[in-house]
Amino acid sequence: MPISAPEPLLQVGGLSAGYGKIVVLRDIAITIGAGEAVALLGPNGAGKTTLLRALSGLLPRSGQVRFAGREIASANPRETVALGMAHVVEGHRVFTQLSVLDNLLLAGYGVASAARARQVEEALSFFPEIAAKRNDRAVTLSGGQQQMLAVAQGLVGRPRLLMLDEPSAGLSPVLVDRVLAAVARLREGGTAVLLVEQLIEKALAVVDRVYALARGSIVLEARANEPDLANRLERAYFGEGAHAPLNA
Repeated sequence: MPISAPEPLLQVGGLSAGYGKIVVLRDIAITIGAGEAVALLGPNGAGKTTLLRALSGLLPRSGQVRFAGREIASANPRETVALGMAHVVEGHRVFTQLSVLDNLLLAGYGVASAARARQVEEALSFFPEIAAKRNDRAVTLSGGQQQMLAVAQGLVGRPRLLMLDEPSAGLSPVLVDRVLAAVARLREGGTAVLLVEQLIEKALAVVDRVYALARGSIVLEARANEPDLANRLERAYFGEGAHAPLNA
């Protein structure tokens, strides 16, 4: 008797979302398995940030969104975080007048006090540069270090799925590599990641699969190591092909 495949950690079907009367996303369908890293690629204005906001409950949406076996299409951001979904928004969104440590303790507000300090230290272990500055105010950090702190904030709650919106934006190549190395380490440790990124080659090096989004729709799905993927992505962006299903 065949063994059925496990249910994906995140399963989205027929999702539509936007801003007021402006519909940005139409009929989105994606899945992410437990411990899987997936890149969401696409040109500017394709709807990538809107999709992350819709998934985390920051925007109203219609359609099916299942996470960890539960329907969460009507969940608000507090509820999605409690279920194990963390969303690191684009930009260095940290409390600049608080210390690095206080930023992380605040991010772990919902964590039991007995475990909070331990989980803060786990988050800091991904980024030694900011661990060494734990008592410094975040305003004294470089832009790259503030981005590391933002990612660390998302890790404090030990999420089952971490959604990162362009974590490399504005960073030097060296810092980009360090942030994306954290993605690879998370995947190895069993945390699922949904990564929005403009640096396609670097993103493909740390993920298992990729979805391409253009004009508010998924236009391509592929494994990250498929041949000629860069050319396929370019064709998909400019509308020269329909949704290409994942190869078996």
